[in-house]
Amino acid sequence: MFRHLQTLSSEDRRLRFGTYMLDMALEQYVDRIDLAHDKVFGVFGRDMSLLGMAHLALDRNRRYAELGLSVEPAHRGHGHGLLLLNRAKLSAVTRGYTTLFMHCLAENKIMIHLARKAGLKLVAEQGEIDAHLELESTSHAALAREALEDQIAFADLMFKQQFKWLFKRPSAA
Repeated sequence: MFRHLQTLSSEDRRLRFGTYMLDMALEQYVDRIDLAHDKVFGVFGRDMSLLGMAHLALDRNRRYAELGLSVEPAHRGHGHGLLLLNRAKLSAVTRGYTTLFMHCLAENKIMIHLARKAGLKLVAEQGEIDAHLELESTSHAALAREALEDQIAFADLMFKQQFKWLFKRPSAA
């Protein structure tokens, strides 16, 4: 995760986090992700590099799920951001969360476009945008869809890993 965030330009980091982030701050952010409760999703390239990631921070007390995501510039425009957003939304639904929330700078046109496309309601205030979506109730269909998506993602990762192993260039001795 840290390596993916580290590859983002300073401007992309500012748009992702709402402020400029040095490598040390990114490392602290990644270290603070509570993997026992929060969810992290990724889109991996054929070489197993992380092209995009979403962090779904789950507030168990208020039943809110806050989403932050990023996609490397060279891989934008291929649907990865919307895929990550929809996967995070499904995960929040199946865990019984009531609201999906995103926060971004008003100049972050890509995130605003994704939020609108995913049906989030936008509220602009003082150069920032809050986007939220009241989530549907958990259903058997949502649980089955999440299980299926998990299996497809797992198979995709295994194929990419095998492809990487099979076509790895031998190192010079």
